[in-house]
Amino acid sequence: MTILEKFNARFGQIALLIDPEKTNTSLQLESLLKKASLAKIDYIFVGGSTVTRLEFEKTISLIKQFSTIPLVIFPGSSNQISPEADALLFLNLISGRNPDFLIGHHVACAEEVLEMNIEVIPTSYILIDGGKMTSVAYISQTTPIPAENTSIAINTAIAGKLMGHKVTYFDAGSGAINSVPLKTILGVKEKISCPIIVGGGIKTIEEIKKYEDVGANVIVIGNKIENDVDFLLDIQEHISNSQNTSIKNS
Repeated sequence: MTILEKFNARFGQIALLIDPEKTNTSLQLESLLKKASLAKIDYIFVGGSTVTRLEFEKTISLIKQFSTIPLVIFPGSSNQISPEADALLFLNLISGRNPDFLIGHHVACAEEVLEMNIEVIPTSYILIDGGKMTSVAYISQTTPIPAENTSIAINTAIAGKLMGHKVTYFDAGSGAINSVPLKTILGVKEKISCPIIVGGGIKTIEEIKKYEDVGANVIVIGNKIENDVDFLLDIQEHISNSQNTSIKNS
């Protein structure tokens, strides 16, 4: 099964986002990945706004050494690619109008990506205002869509689908005060059929459950676990409870 097929298989899957600038030593990663494995995390996403090629490649190699969890690149720039990953989210930042993040970085790495034997997933990347300036908004020099302007977010997602993108990724940004509104996910689900990834500002199991209930396929947790690694224990309990409920209902 491809990573895209896995994304599409069910709602409420969990991805752990690792930023190589913040978590990159062998000791840090081995400990974190052991806990992620016990928690039955579905994916490891790797990327950051200002990560060097050296930091990125080192982190990818260590993750593959310590973990068998599917590894997906969530790139912040054209130098964040690696043949060791299982898949690459080929992101188009379509909520903004900066040509570098619409096509520039893609051209810069196109030939190298083509030669890599990894799954490439064309992805609509849509920034939603999470209540503070985030690294991705600052680095990309783009303005997030206001959270209350649901129709703009929905139409942006529809446009991405019509352009051939296979996944829609809504992001409030690392450390956001507010997460992506649930009504945005619901609105997109009503209009188009595609896997939805959501991240940024998600801090509680209750939020995870709500996103699962409205049809988010993959829920990305990053900053919360950077600050509180024991949140993985809460996720482990949540996943276990969800699996038990599924068994009872089957």
